[in-house]
Amino acid sequence: MTLRPLRRGFTLIELLLVIGIIAILAAIVIVAINPTKQLGDARNAQRRSDVNTILNAVYQYSIDHNGTLPAGIPDTVGTICKTAAASDCTVVLSTDLTSAYIVAIPADPQGATATSAGYTIVKDATSKRVTVAAPSAEQGAVISVTR
Repeated sequence: MTLRPLRRGFTLIELLLVIGIIAILAAIVIVAINPTKQLGDARNAQRRSDVNTILNAVYQYSIDHNGTLPAGIPDTVGTICKTAAASDCTVVLSTDLTSAYIVAIPADPQGATATSAGYTIVKDATSKRVTVAAPSAEQGAVISVTR
């Protein structure tokens, strides 16, 4: 009768095989989750919310002022400013809206600068309809609301 030595652990091949399987599964999970797309979708959801917030504030102002829109809304597309003293934007709504309708002009999650909110606004001269858009939308999304 011969005695076999006790086997104490895994062989190198067994360890490499398990590590390889774990690496393949991790790669599949990362591709399935796609964090870049998830973050882009979250930023686009914030943009949609911000666009609606701005439009709601404009129309609340209009209701309180007998149908008159804020004076700063142009007939051509303009970039909304965060503050009254801004150089890289054209539309100042903060003086009309922030006192009673919104706390502050919302800023785009990625397209905002120190003074620009990163959103655009335009008023149709004939129908008086206002369009607010998020030009920095990601993944080919078009975020624009007209009321």
